[in-house]
Amino acid sequence: MNDRIIIRGLQVAATVGVPDAERTSPQRLEIDLVLEGDFRELGDDVARTTDYAAVAAWVRVRCNEREFRLLETLAEDLADGVLAEFPRVAAVGVEIRKFVLPEVGSVGVGIRRER
Repeated sequence: MNDRIIIRGLQVAATVGVPDAERTSPQRLEIDLVLEGDFRELGDDVARTTDYAAVAAWVRVRCNEREFRLLETLAEDLADGVLAEFPRVAAVGVEIRKFVLPEVGSVGVGIRRER
């Protein structure tokens, strides 16, 4: 599928990390989402596509709802949730970056899931 909505650099706060000390308070994460679907029959009608603002808001809320040890688990949770909550999304890519290592811009994970 080649039709995509891209949300790049979504800033969220989430409690994530393997060491207990890393999970004492939420930390800044940056998330990219690629929402795949079919744009051919939209007819310029916003109701026929995926509302990217609603997806971004849902991701922010979801990141605050629970604690995660692994970025991989958070990415899987977000991908599954986007597919469940937004029926027009046929596949979703999720990349998450966090900023915890000195002298490293970021570390992260990326996954893609489809219906």
